[in-house]
Amino acid sequence: MAARDPPPATSYAPPEVPAGAALFLTIPFAFFLPELAFGCWVWILVAATQVANPLLQGWVMYVSLTSFLISLMFLLSYLFGFYKRFESWRVLDSLYHGTTGILYMSAAVLQAHATIVSEQGDLKNYSINTAASFFAFITTLLYILHAFSIYYH
Repeated sequence: MAARDPPPATSYAPPEVPAGAALFLTIPFAFFLPELAFGCWVWILVAATQVANPLLQGWVMYVSLTSFLISLMFLLSYLFGFYKRFESWRVLDSLYHGTTGILYMSAAVLQAHATIVSEQGDLKNYSINTAASFFAFITTLLYILHAFSIYYH
C-alpha cells in the first residue's frame, strides 16, 4: 500500500474559498464590499461635518479609517490568494472582524452622541451626523455578521 504524499506547505487554504469574482457571491466573503462602502461613507461624512467634540469624532474617524484599510488588505489577500500560506487565516479573519465589530459599536455610539449634541446647531451638520450615525451602525452590523459567518462557516 503506497503512502500518501503530504500536501505542500502552501496548501492550507480551505477548499470552500472561491477564487476571483466568485468570492463576492459566497456568504462570509460577500460582506467585504458593503463593509468597505459603508465604512467609507462613515469617515467621509464625519470628515464633512464641523467637529463639535474632537475626542468623540476623532475616535470615529480612527476606527472607520483603520478598519477600512485593514479590511481592504483582507479583501486583497483573498483576491490574490495570500491566505493560502497560513493555516490559521480564518481564525485571524474572524477575530479581526469580531474585534472591529466591537470597536465600530463604540464608534457608532459616540457618533450618535455627537449627533445628539449637534442637534441644537446647524441643520446641515445635524443631517450629516445623522447619516454618519446610520452608516456606522450598519457597518457595525456587517462586521459582526462577517465575524459570526466566517466563524461558523
